Amino acid sequence: MPLFLRKTIAEDTVLGVWKITENSDELVAKLQLKQQEINLFDSFKNETRKRTWLGSRVLVRELMGTSSYIDLQADEYNRPVIINFPHELSISHSYDFAAVVLSKNKCIGVDIEVVKDKIERIKNKFLTDVELDFMQGPDRIKQLYVCWCAKEALYKLYGKKALSFKDDMRIYPFEYNV
Repeated sequence: MPLFLRKTIAEDTVLGVWKITENSDELVAKLQLKQQEINLFDSFKNETRKRTWLGSRVLVRELMGTSSYIDLQADEYNRPVIINFPHELSISHSYDFAAVVLSKNKCIGVDIEVVKDKIERIKNKFLTDVELDFMQGPDRIKQLYVCWCAKEALYKLYGKKALSFKDDMRIYPFEYNV
């Protein structure tokens, strides 16, 4: 498992990012899946979806450092929850990358995206004119992604539906530094 990043971001809170290079069979071999999970996995038609679903679960296991079964389910809002461990978690994936943040004592959210110009087409759906005004220059696309990921992570942290990225969340001007 090629772990791209493992970082403790707060006490009892860890972030992991991983590039998924394994095929589905290799990933399944690293997990303990119950029949309900196998049925869900089998329902996915897209191989990339299968690999990201499995890969994010392998990453959870890696970050928790356990060989025990991890009962990872979705709550009524489709937010991932671990039933048999006292952890909060958030999962994200984009193309061949997966990100997981785990915490024993905090509600959390994470988002990861591969940077592409296509975000320009949807910027008005998640940002106000005021938010768009401060994003200028050669890093504009990256700034748009920072804003998208921040709002997506907050949406996941909130954990419920009916939250508008554009109307209910604000990004204040920031200087983009890499």
